[in-house]
Amino acid sequence: MECQRWLPLEANPDVMNQFMQQLGLLPSWQFGDVFGTDPELLSLVPRPVCSILLLFPVTEKYEAFKQEEEAKIKADGQKVAPKVYFMKQTISNACGTIGLIHALANNRDKLEFETNSVMKTFLDNSTPLNPEEKAKYLENDESIRVTHEFSAQEGQTEAPSLDEKVDLHFITFVNVDGCLYELGCSRSL
Repeated sequence: MECQRWLPLEANPDVMNQFMQQLGLLPSWQFGDVFGTDPELLSLVPRPVCSILLLFPVTEKYEAFKQEEEAKIKADGQKVAPKVYFMKQTISNACGTIGLIHALANNRDKLEFETNSVMKTFLDNSTPLNPEEKAKYLENDESIRVTHEFSAQEGQTEAPSLDEKVDLHFITFVNVDGCLYELGCSRSL
């Protein structure tokens, strides 16, 4: 069975805020840009910060590092708090949406959603599932797919064609119970 392929999201806070609001996140929290890690630039970031989404180029060096890290985890194991929400990626170019879901799901105690919103329902229903089941649940969620497609057409740059290879990847950093987690969902697609 051929995997689904979505248009990639632009790393643009306006696009992400609009996307999340269309799915029912109330605007009490917003995504914003981080322009650098110098103290002056970090002082421009509104506080508090719930999570960080990072978009970066996928290179051979990154792929080699990722394989080394995966081998270490496989050999040594990994301690992860049970309440960390993590989903695998089975949809090509969906890493932006999955990164946003990771950011929201791991901060639900701070966020407000419209009653019975698409995202609240998705999180309520997918939270008890394992990472593979969460991925399958996303594959079958037509509301999120349609909203993603609309949002992928927004922004400052023209969306690439569905067939175009995209060498960029989103990861999410979240704090769960005092531990910082890097949640990346990539796999070769």
